[in-house]
Amino acid sequence: MKRDSALLDGAAGGYVAIMGYTAPDEGVDAAAGGLIAPLSFEAAVAAIRGGLNQYPPGPGMPVLREAIAAKVAQLYGAQYDVAHEVTVTAGATQGLLTSILCAVHPGDEVIVPAFTFAATGNAVALTGATPVFADVDLQTYTLDPQDVRAKVTERTAAVMPVHLYGHPARMDELEAICREHGLQLFEDAAQAHGARWKGRPVGTFGVWGMFSLYPTKNMTSGEGGMVSVGEADVARRLRLLRNQGMEVQYRNELVGFNNRMTDIHAAIGRVQLTKVGAWTRRRQEIAARFDAELRGVTVPTVLEGAEHVYHQYTVRLPEELAGKRADVLARLKDEFGVGTGVYYPVPTNELPSFGVEADLPNTRVAASTVFSIPVHPSLTDADVTRVVEAVNTVVAEAAA
Repeated sequence: MKRDSALLDGAAGGYVAIMGYTAPDEGVDAAAGGLIAPLSFEAAVAAIRGGLNQYPPGPGMPVLREAIAAKVAQLYGAQYDVAHEVTVTAGATQGLLTSILCAVHPGDEVIVPAFTFAATGNAVALTGATPVFADVDLQTYTLDPQDVRAKVTERTAAVMPVHLYGHPARMDELEAICREHGLQLFEDAAQAHGARWKGRPVGTFGVWGMFSLYPTKNMTSGEGGMVSVGEADVARRLRLLRNQGMEVQYRNELVGFNNRMTDIHAAIGRVQLTKVGAWTRRRQEIAARFDAELRGVTVPTVLEGAEHVYHQYTVRLPEELAGKRADVLARLKDEFGVGTGVYYPVPTNELPSFGVEADLPNTRVAASTVFSIPVHPSLTDADVTRVVEAVNTVVAEAAA
Protein backbone atom coordinates (compact mmCIF):
# COMPACT_ATOMS: atom_id res chain seq x y z
CA MET A 1 0.00 0.00 0.00
CA LYS A 2 1.18 3.50 -0.70
CA ARG A 3 1.66 5.78 2.27
CA ASP A 4 -1.02 8.28 3.19
CA SER A 5 1.38 11.06 3.66
CA ALA A 6 4.64 10.18 2.27
CA LEU A 7 3.21 13.28 1.10
CA LEU A 8 4.98 14.91 3.77
CA ASP A 9 8.21 14.25 2.47
CA GLY A 10 10.50 16.60 0.74
CA ALA A 11 8.22 19.42 0.15
CA ALA A 12 7.43 20.03 3.68
CA GLY A 13 9.54 21.91 6.04
CA GLY A 14 9.15 25.57 5.99
CA TYR A 15 6.70 26.89 8.38
CA VAL A 16 4.68 29.47 8.34
CA ALA A 17 5.31 32.30 8.21
CA ILE A 18 7.19 34.36 10.04
CA MET A 19 8.01 32.56 13.05
CA GLY A 20 9.02 35.13 15.55
CA TYR A 21 9.02 38.00 13.08
CA THR A 22 9.83 41.35 14.64
CA ALA A 23 10.08 44.82 13.27
CA PRO A 24 13.55 46.28 12.65
CA ASP A 25 15.51 47.01 15.80
CA GLU A 26 13.08 45.11 18.00
CA GLY A 27 15.35 42.10 18.24
CA VAL A 28 15.56 38.68 16.66
CA ASP A 29 13.03 36.39 18.23
CA ALA A 30 13.52 32.78 19.19
CA ALA A 31 12.44 29.82 17.19
CA ALA A 32 8.84 29.70 18.30
CA GLY A 33 5.63 31.61 17.90
CA GLY A 34 4.78 34.15 15.30
CA LEU A 35 2.57 35.12 12.42
CA ILE A 36 0.96 33.16 9.64
CA ALA A 37 1.79 34.41 6.17
CA PRO A 38 -0.70 36.86 4.64
CA LEU A 39 -1.78 34.39 1.96
CA SER A 40 -2.68 31.89 4.67
CA PHE A 41 -4.79 34.51 6.43
CA GLU A 42 -6.55 35.30 3.16
CA ALA A 43 -7.29 31.61 2.59
CA ALA A 44 -8.77 31.27 6.08
CA VAL A 45 -10.95 34.36 5.65
CA ALA A 46 -12.16 33.12 2.27
CA ALA A 47 -13.07 29.77 3.82
CA ILE A 48 -15.10 31.47 6.56
CA ARG A 49 -16.89 33.76 4.10
CA GLY A 50 -17.60 30.78 1.89
CA GLY A 51 -19.47 29.03 4.68
CA LEU A 52 -16.84 26.39 5.37
CA ASN A 53 -17.47 26.35 9.12
CA GLN A 54 -19.19 23.01 9.65
CA TYR A 55 -17.91 19.52 10.40
CA PRO A 56 -15.57 18.44 7.59
CA PRO A 57 -15.64 15.01 5.97
CA GLY A 58 -14.13 12.22 8.06
CA PRO A 59 -10.78 11.89 6.24
CA GLY A 60 -10.42 15.68 5.87
CA MET A 61 -11.42 18.28 3.31
CA PRO A 62 -11.15 16.79 -0.20
CA VAL A 63 -9.53 19.93 -1.59
CA LEU A 64 -6.68 19.71 0.95
CA ARG A 65 -6.20 15.98 0.41
CA GLU A 66 -6.13 16.61 -3.34
CA ALA A 67 -3.52 19.36 -2.87
CA ILE A 68 -1.35 17.05 -0.77
CA ALA A 69 -1.55 14.27 -3.36
CA ALA A 70 -0.79 16.69 -6.18
CA LYS A 71 2.26 18.04 -4.36
CA VAL A 72 3.64 14.53 -3.89
CA ALA A 73 3.01 13.66 -7.52
CA GLN A 74 4.79 16.83 -8.61
CA LEU A 75 7.82 16.23 -6.42
CA TYR A 76 8.23 12.45 -6.57
CA GLY A 77 6.06 11.09 -9.35
CA ALA A 78 4.08 9.03 -6.82
CA GLN A 79 0.34 8.71 -7.29
CA TYR A 80 -2.04 8.46 -4.31
CA ASP A 81 -5.71 7.56 -4.12
CA VAL A 82 -7.16 10.67 -2.51
CA ALA A 83 -10.28 8.82 -1.40
CA HIS A 84 -8.43 6.14 0.55
CA GLU A 85 -4.77 7.02 1.04
CA VAL A 86 -4.65 10.61 2.31
CA THR A 87 -5.82 11.57 5.80
CA VAL A 88 -5.38 14.66 7.97
CA THR A 89 -5.99 15.04 11.70
CA ALA A 90 -6.93 17.78 14.16
CA GLY A 91 -3.49 17.91 15.73
CA ALA A 92 -0.18 16.14 16.24
CA THR A 93 -0.95 14.78 19.70
CA GLN A 94 -4.30 13.50 18.45
CA GLY A 95 -2.49 11.91 15.52
CA LEU A 96 -0.02 10.20 17.83
CA LEU A 97 -2.67 8.92 20.20
CA THR A 98 -4.97 7.70 17.46
CA SER A 99 -2.14 6.04 15.56
CA ILE A 100 -0.82 4.24 18.64
CA LEU A 101 -4.32 3.01 19.43
CA CYS A 102 -4.33 1.34 16.02
CA ALA A 103 -1.33 -0.82 16.84
CA VAL A 104 -0.73 -1.39 20.58
CA HIS A 105 -2.76 -2.59 23.55
CA PRO A 106 -2.93 -1.94 27.30
CA GLY A 107 0.01 -3.60 29.02
CA ASP A 108 2.31 -3.28 26.01
CA GLU A 109 5.55 -1.31 26.21
CA VAL A 110 6.69 1.26 23.66
CA ILE A 111 10.30 2.48 23.73
CA VAL A 112 10.53 6.27 23.33
CA PRO A 113 13.21 8.91 23.91
CA ALA A 114 13.22 10.75 27.24
CA PHE A 115 14.66 13.84 25.57
CA THR A 116 11.68 15.25 23.69
CA PHE A 117 8.36 16.94 24.29
CA ALA A 118 6.07 15.11 26.71
CA ALA A 119 3.41 14.47 24.05
CA THR A 120 5.35 11.44 22.82
CA GLY A 121 5.22 9.64 26.16
CA ASN A 122 1.75 11.00 26.92
CA ALA A 123 0.27 9.44 23.80
CA VAL A 124 1.66 6.03 24.72
CA ALA A 125 0.42 6.25 28.31
CA LEU A 126 -3.08 7.36 27.29
CA THR A 127 -3.55 4.15 25.31
CA GLY A 128 -2.90 2.05 28.43
CA ALA A 129 0.54 1.04 27.19
CA THR A 130 3.73 1.93 29.08
CA PRO A 131 6.34 4.32 27.68
CA VAL A 132 9.83 2.98 28.32
CA PHE A 133 12.29 5.85 28.25
CA ALA A 134 15.57 5.37 26.41
CA ASP A 135 18.63 7.58 26.03
CA VAL A 136 19.62 9.68 23.01
CA ASP A 137 22.97 10.17 21.35
CA LEU A 138 24.59 13.57 21.71
CA GLN A 139 25.22 13.97 17.99
CA THR A 140 21.61 14.00 16.81
CA TYR A 141 19.60 14.02 20.09
CA THR A 142 17.60 11.08 18.70
CA LEU A 143 17.19 7.56 20.09
CA ASP A 144 20.43 5.71 20.81
CA PRO A 145 20.02 2.30 19.14
CA GLN A 146 22.26 0.60 21.70
CA ASP A 147 20.12 1.79 24.58
CA VAL A 148 16.96 0.83 22.70
CA ARG A 149 18.28 -2.71 22.33
CA ALA A 150 19.00 -2.84 26.06
CA LYS A 151 15.43 -1.73 26.86
CA VAL A 152 13.63 -4.46 24.88
CA THR A 153 11.60 -6.88 27.04
CA GLU A 154 8.95 -9.54 26.47
CA ARG A 155 6.31 -6.80 26.75
CA THR A 156 7.86 -4.49 24.16
CA ALA A 157 5.47 -3.97 21.26
CA ALA A 158 7.04 -1.03 19.42
CA VAL A 159 9.86 1.49 19.16
CA MET A 160 8.99 5.14 18.46
CA PRO A 161 11.91 7.44 17.61
CA VAL A 162 11.47 11.21 17.43
CA HIS A 163 13.23 13.00 14.58
CA LEU A 164 14.14 15.77 16.98
CA TYR A 165 14.81 19.31 15.79
CA GLY A 166 14.45 18.10 12.17
CA HIS A 167 17.30 15.55 12.09
CA PRO A 168 16.25 11.97 11.28
CA ALA A 169 16.91 9.22 13.79
CA ARG A 170 19.24 6.33 12.87
CA MET A 171 16.46 4.49 11.13
CA ASP A 172 18.39 1.62 9.59
CA GLU A 173 19.71 0.54 13.00
CA LEU A 174 16.29 0.91 14.60
CA GLU A 175 14.68 -1.04 11.77
CA ALA A 176 17.18 -3.84 12.33
CA ILE A 177 16.36 -4.02 16.05
CA CYS A 178 12.64 -4.14 15.30
CA ARG A 179 13.09 -6.92 12.74
CA GLU A 180 15.28 -8.91 15.12
CA HIS A 181 12.71 -8.76 17.94
CA GLY A 182 9.51 -8.70 15.91
CA LEU A 183 8.60 -5.16 16.99
CA GLN A 184 6.59 -2.45 15.30
CA LEU A 185 8.32 0.79 14.33
CA PHE A 186 6.49 4.12 14.64
CA GLU A 187 7.84 7.60 13.75
CA ASP A 188 7.21 10.84 15.62
CA ALA A 189 8.12 13.20 12.81
CA ALA A 190 6.36 16.22 14.30
CA GLN A 191 9.43 18.41 13.74
CA ALA A 192 10.84 16.81 10.60
CA HIS A 193 8.78 17.74 7.53
CA GLY A 194 10.96 16.89 4.55
CA ALA A 195 13.84 15.29 6.45
CA ARG A 196 15.45 12.23 4.88
CA TRP A 197 17.58 9.32 6.02
CA LYS A 198 19.82 7.91 3.28
CA GLY A 199 17.56 9.31 0.59
CA ARG A 200 14.34 8.03 2.11
CA PRO A 201 11.79 10.47 3.55
CA VAL A 202 10.99 10.21 7.23
CA GLY A 203 7.47 8.94 7.72
CA THR A 204 8.00 6.01 5.34
CA PHE A 205 9.98 3.62 7.55
CA GLY A 206 7.53 2.24 10.06
CA VAL A 207 3.91 1.25 10.43
CA TRP A 208 3.10 4.95 10.49
CA GLY A 209 4.69 8.38 10.84
CA MET A 210 3.08 11.47 12.42
CA PHE A 211 3.74 15.08 11.37
CA SER A 212 2.59 18.15 13.28
CA LEU A 213 0.97 21.20 11.71
CA TYR A 214 1.11 23.29 14.89
CA PRO A 215 1.89 26.99 14.30
CA THR A 216 5.56 26.72 15.30
CA LYS A 217 6.34 23.78 12.98
CA ASN A 218 8.09 23.99 9.62
CA MET A 219 4.70 24.12 7.98
CA THR A 220 1.35 24.74 9.62
CA SER A 221 -2.38 24.68 9.12
CA GLY A 222 -2.89 26.82 12.24
CA GLU A 223 -3.41 23.53 14.09
CA GLY A 224 -3.52 19.98 12.85
CA GLY A 225 -1.46 16.98 11.88
CA MET A 226 -0.84 14.39 9.18
CA VAL A 227 -0.18 10.67 9.47
CA SER A 228 1.54 8.51 6.88
CA VAL A 229 0.47 4.86 7.02
CA GLY A 230 2.03 1.80 5.41
CA GLU A 231 -0.59 -0.85 6.21
CA ALA A 232 -4.15 -0.88 4.90
CA ASP A 233 -5.78 -2.21 8.06
CA VAL A 234 -4.04 0.37 10.23
CA ALA A 235 -5.00 3.16 7.83
CA ARG A 236 -8.67 2.20 7.99
CA ARG A 237 -8.65 1.90 11.77
CA LEU A 238 -6.96 5.30 12.03
CA ARG A 239 -9.69 6.91 9.94
CA LEU A 240 -12.37 5.28 12.04
CA LEU A 241 -10.83 6.37 15.33
CA ARG A 242 -10.46 10.01 14.21
CA ASN A 243 -14.10 10.18 13.08
CA GLN A 244 -16.03 8.86 16.09
CA GLY A 245 -15.58 5.30 14.84
CA MET A 246 -17.60 5.94 11.66
CA GLU A 247 -16.93 5.32 8.01
CA VAL A 248 -20.66 5.61 7.22
CA GLN A 249 -22.52 8.29 9.18
CA TYR A 250 -24.35 6.92 12.24
CA ARG A 251 -22.89 3.45 11.70
CA ASN A 252 -20.22 3.58 14.41
CA GLU A 253 -17.97 0.52 14.22
CA LEU A 254 -15.87 1.29 17.29
CA VAL A 255 -15.41 3.88 20.03
CA GLY A 256 -13.51 6.83 18.56
CA PHE A 257 -12.78 10.55 18.79
CA ASN A 258 -13.45 13.75 16.90
CA ASN A 259 -9.93 14.33 15.60
CA ARG A 260 -10.95 15.90 12.31
CA MET A 261 -9.27 18.99 10.91
CA THR A 262 -11.57 21.97 10.36
CA ASP A 263 -12.26 23.50 6.96
CA ILE A 264 -10.55 26.74 7.95
CA HIS A 265 -7.35 24.99 9.01
CA ALA A 266 -7.42 22.98 5.80
CA ALA A 267 -7.53 26.23 3.81
CA ILE A 268 -4.40 27.47 5.58
CA GLY A 269 -2.68 24.13 5.01
CA ARG A 270 -3.25 24.31 1.26
CA VAL A 271 -1.36 27.59 1.07
CA GLN A 272 1.44 26.29 3.27
CA LEU A 273 2.02 23.36 0.92
CA THR A 274 3.09 25.82 -1.76
CA LYS A 275 5.64 27.52 0.50
CA VAL A 276 7.42 24.87 2.54
CA GLY A 277 10.14 23.92 0.07
CA ALA A 278 11.57 27.43 -0.17
CA TRP A 279 11.31 27.90 3.59
CA THR A 280 13.29 24.71 4.19
CA ARG A 281 16.03 25.77 1.81
CA ARG A 282 16.32 29.10 3.62
CA ARG A 283 16.56 27.35 6.99
CA GLN A 284 19.37 25.20 5.62
CA GLU A 285 21.20 28.26 4.27
CA ILE A 286 21.01 29.96 7.67
CA ALA A 287 22.17 26.78 9.41
CA ALA A 288 25.20 26.54 7.11
CA ARG A 289 26.30 30.01 8.20
CA PHE A 290 25.83 29.16 11.85
CA ASP A 291 27.84 25.96 11.38
CA ALA A 292 30.74 27.92 9.91
CA GLU A 293 30.69 31.00 12.13
CA LEU A 294 29.61 30.05 15.65
CA ARG A 295 32.32 29.56 18.29
CA GLY A 296 32.38 28.14 21.81
CA VAL A 297 29.32 25.90 21.39
CA THR A 298 28.74 22.50 19.83
CA VAL A 299 26.78 23.02 16.63
CA PRO A 300 24.37 20.39 15.25
CA THR A 301 25.88 17.30 13.71
CA VAL A 302 24.41 16.14 10.42
CA LEU A 303 25.16 12.46 9.99
CA GLU A 304 26.24 11.13 6.61
CA GLY A 305 23.11 10.27 4.67
CA ALA A 306 20.87 12.58 6.70
CA GLU A 307 19.00 15.65 5.50
CA HIS A 308 18.33 18.02 8.38
CA VAL A 309 15.42 20.46 7.99
CA TYR A 310 16.25 22.58 11.07
CA HIS A 311 12.95 22.93 12.85
CA GLN A 312 15.33 24.17 15.53
CA TYR A 313 18.98 25.13 15.32
CA THR A 314 20.13 23.74 18.66
CA VAL A 315 23.59 24.26 20.09
CA ARG A 316 25.16 22.85 23.23
CA LEU A 317 27.25 24.66 25.82
CA PRO A 318 30.31 22.95 27.29
CA GLU A 319 29.22 20.96 30.34
CA GLU A 320 31.26 23.20 32.61
CA LEU A 321 29.02 26.11 31.55
CA ALA A 322 25.73 24.31 32.22
CA GLY A 323 25.21 26.30 35.40
CA LYS A 324 25.57 29.54 33.43
CA ARG A 325 23.02 28.73 30.73
CA ALA A 326 20.28 30.89 32.22
CA ASP A 327 22.66 33.85 32.43
CA VAL A 328 23.83 33.32 28.84
CA LEU A 329 20.26 33.28 27.54
CA ALA A 330 19.29 36.32 29.61
CA ARG A 331 22.22 38.31 28.21
CA LEU A 332 21.40 37.29 24.65
CA LYS A 333 17.89 38.62 25.09
CA ASP A 334 18.49 41.68 27.23
CA GLU A 335 21.75 42.98 25.75
CA PHE A 336 21.58 41.77 22.14
CA GLY A 337 17.86 41.34 21.45
CA VAL A 338 18.28 37.69 20.47
CA GLY A 339 15.58 35.31 21.63
CA THR A 340 16.34 31.69 22.48
CA GLY A 341 14.54 28.59 23.70
CA VAL A 342 15.45 25.46 25.65
CA TYR A 343 13.95 22.31 24.17
CA TYR A 344 13.76 20.45 26.60
CA PRO A 345 14.99 21.36 30.10
CA VAL A 346 13.43 18.41 31.96
CA PRO A 347 13.68 14.82 30.66
CA THR A 348 10.20 13.40 30.13
CA ASN A 349 10.77 10.54 32.57
CA GLU A 350 11.56 13.05 35.34
CA LEU A 351 8.35 15.06 34.89
CA PRO A 352 5.83 14.74 37.74
CA SER A 353 3.41 13.16 35.29
CA PHE A 354 5.74 10.16 34.93
CA GLY A 355 8.32 10.20 37.74
CA VAL A 356 10.30 7.28 36.33
CA GLU A 357 13.90 6.77 37.43
CA ALA A 358 16.23 5.90 34.57
CA ASP A 359 19.96 6.01 33.89
CA LEU A 360 20.06 8.31 30.86
CA PRO A 361 23.37 10.20 30.97
CA ASN A 362 23.19 11.76 27.51
CA THR A 363 19.65 12.96 28.12
CA ARG A 364 20.75 14.72 31.32
CA VAL A 365 23.67 16.39 29.54
CA ALA A 366 21.46 17.59 26.71
CA ALA A 367 18.71 18.85 29.01
CA SER A 368 21.19 20.93 31.00
CA THR A 369 23.27 22.38 28.17
CA VAL A 370 21.27 22.85 24.95
CA PHE A 371 19.58 25.98 23.68
CA SER A 372 18.08 26.94 20.34
CA ILE A 373 18.69 30.13 18.40
CA PRO A 374 16.55 31.69 15.65
CA VAL A 375 16.58 29.85 12.34
CA HIS A 376 13.21 30.86 10.91
CA PRO A 377 13.18 31.68 7.19
CA SER A 378 12.29 35.34 7.66
CA LEU A 379 15.76 36.08 9.09
CA THR A 380 17.82 38.42 6.93
CA ASP A 381 21.54 37.96 6.41
CA ALA A 382 22.07 40.88 8.77
CA ASP A 383 19.94 39.12 11.40
CA VAL A 384 22.09 36.01 11.06
CA THR A 385 25.27 38.08 11.53
CA ARG A 386 23.74 39.69 14.60
CA VAL A 387 22.89 36.29 16.13
CA VAL A 388 26.38 34.93 15.45
CA GLU A 389 28.11 37.92 16.99
CA ALA A 390 25.85 37.83 20.03
CA VAL A 391 26.32 34.12 20.73
CA ASN A 392 30.07 34.24 20.18
CA THR A 393 30.47 37.24 22.48
CA VAL A 394 28.28 36.03 25.33
CA VAL A 395 29.59 32.45 25.36
CA ALA A 396 33.22 33.60 25.23
CA GLU A 397 32.66 35.92 28.18
CA ALA A 398 30.87 33.18 30.12
CA ALA A 399 33.85 30.89 29.59
CA ALA A 400 36.44 33.49 30.55
